[in-house]
Parts: sequence; structure tokens; C-alpha cells
Amino acid sequence: MDWKRRFEYWRRRYDLTDVVVWAFGLSILAVAVYGAVRSLQTTPYGWKQWLQFVLYGFSQGGVYALIALGYTLVYGILFMINFAHGEIFMFGAFGSLFVGLALQRIGFWDRYPVLSLIILFLVAMVVSSTVAVIVERVAYRPLRKAPRLVPLITAIGASFTLQYTARSFFGSGPRAYPETPILAGSVNILGIQIGKPYALTIVVSLLMMAGLYAYVQFTKTGKAMRAVAENKEVAALMGIDVDRVIVQTFILGASMAGVAAVLYSVIYIQVKFFMGFIPGIKAFTAAVLGGIGNIPGAMLGGYFLGIFESLGPALILEGLGVTAPNQLKDVIAFTMLVMVLIFRPTGILGEALAEERV
Repeated sequence: MDWKRRFEYWRRRYDLTDVVVWAFGLSILAVAVYGAVRSLQTTPYGWKQWLQFVLYGFSQGGVYALIALGYTLVYGILFMINFAHGEIFMFGAFGSLFVGLALQRIGFWDRYPVLSLIILFLVAMVVSSTVAVIVERVAYRPLRKAPRLVPLITAIGASFTLQYTARSFFGSGPRAYPETPILAGSVNILGIQIGKPYALTIVVSLLMMAGLYAYVQFTKTGKAMRAVAENKEVAALMGIDVDRVIVQTFILGASMAGVAAVLYSVIYIQVKFFMGFIPGIKAFTAAVLGGIGNIPGAMLGGYFLGIFESLGPALILEGLGVTAPNQLKDVIAFTMLVMVLIFRPTGILGEALAEERV
């Protein structure tokens, strides 16, 4: 009779849908493993090429992680997904573009390239933060006590509004981002040649994320943010200005997106009104991979997604005989999201949720 009780327990815990979903996930995993084994057996890549894939993926993952921090910070405070965050990233890129072109026209860009880059980072952070504060004040604050679906729909509407506002102001065509001689060529990392813009992205993203983590963990404002995330009502009773903390959270997330906008623009050398959509979706994917609402999880999810997106075409798709595998890197990224949602729905580090204490 013991086996019957066990069977009944597992039957109640997992229904047919769970079995089908897990079977689907295991099938994808089996295909990925088969492709990886075939790829390692047949492809001509040496360890240097694989390491180069990892470094480029780490650089791309740094951009995703910086944007993902905005998603996870806002979710940790308001339990909503700010789908306009990709457009906040885009406005930061346009702000830095126009300042960069102005510096280039007066010759400052060529004479002081390092200082010019610092100025672009600061301008992008200010522009992105300004747009984020406006969106929070106009679109989100009036709906703070509404059902959670309402702010979600509003966020999608804000995303389209910002997109087409940018299109009306800046046009639909791409604009060339100013190039600087100090970022031309490559640098040697662990015996691997990697482009200077990618190396800059790795260094800056690590510094920014370390600074953000220290700020949230060890400053008075960071402690207030964590208190508001835990329980807004109790935090207000303790004298914390909840509205001010929420605005500061939007500013922090938008500042990270502004830095990411400059790094992204330096790599791809163009800016357009639609540029925030794909990086925004990828960053949201990274936040979910790491555990939405979890700051270290967003960092880890961004790097994990970037590296897997860089390695996946060569490691898996080539082994499966797929033609032009690099064109399918987005499929690799979202397949990874599906796998994580099947086998660990709360993300790699788990979703950070406030718990009510009795």
C-alpha cells in the first residue's frame, strides 16, 4: 500500500501539464547536449576561439546586466515590470549622441577623448534618469494602488509613446555615433585579442554594478530602499518617504541604463529610435533568468545570457548542422529563458520577494 500512497502523492503534486512541460524541456536539453557534443567533435575551434567567444559574451552580458538592474530594482520596490525601460535606455543613447557630436564639432572630442567619454556617460545617465522620473510621475504613480495588471498595460503604452516620441523628434533612420581613436584596435586579455570597445564594456559594467551593489547594501538610501521593498506601510510609519525612495530607485535603474546606452552605442556605432526594444527584452530575460527583484541575480543573469548567446551558435547550432547559426542567437537566448522557467521558475538565484511578518 505504501507505493499507492506515493503514487497518489506524486499524481496530486504533478498533473499532465507538468509532465508535458518537463518532457518538452528535457527534449530541448537533449538536443542541445547532442549539438554541443557534435560541435566539439567536428568544429575547428581551438581553446583561444572558445575563450574569445566567452569574452565577447561577457561584454554583451555586461550591457544586458546593466539594463536588467533597472527592471529588477523597480520590480523589487513596486512589483511591476517597467516595460518602458528599453526606451529609457534609448533616450540616454540619443542624449549622449548629440553631446558627442557637439564635442566633435568643436574639437574637444579629439583633444580629450577620455574626458569626452566621461561626459557622455554622465549626460546619458542624466537624460535617462530624467525620462524615468517623468514616466514614474505621469504614468505609474497615479496607478500605484491599482490592480497589478493596470500598471503593466500602462508600461507597455509608455514604451510605445516614448518610441514614437523619439521617432518624431529624431527621425526613423539610424544616426552614426561619434568614434574615438582611443577605442580603435584591440587589447590582449589572457592571450586573446578583443576589441577595445568590448574591453571597455567589461570594465565599466563591472565597476558600475559593484558600485550599485555597495550603494544599495551600505548606504542610508539603500537601506531605505530595502525597507520599502519589504513593506511600504511599515517603512512609511518608520519615517521613510516612500515616494522619494521610489523616485530614487527609478533614477538608479535609469542611470545604469544610461551607462549601458553609451557602451552599446560605442560597440554598434549607431543610434535609432527602435534600438531599445531588443536590448530591453534581452535585459528583461536576463532579470528573469537571475531571479526578478534580485540584484545579484540580474547581474548573473545578464552575464549568463550574454555568454550563452555568444557561445550558443558555435557550440550548439553548428553541431546540429544549422546554416548561418549566428543569425539565430536570439533563438538561443529565449530558448534559455524557456529552459530556466521550466526547471527553475524563480530564476537562478531565486526571485526576491518581500515576506509579511506576523
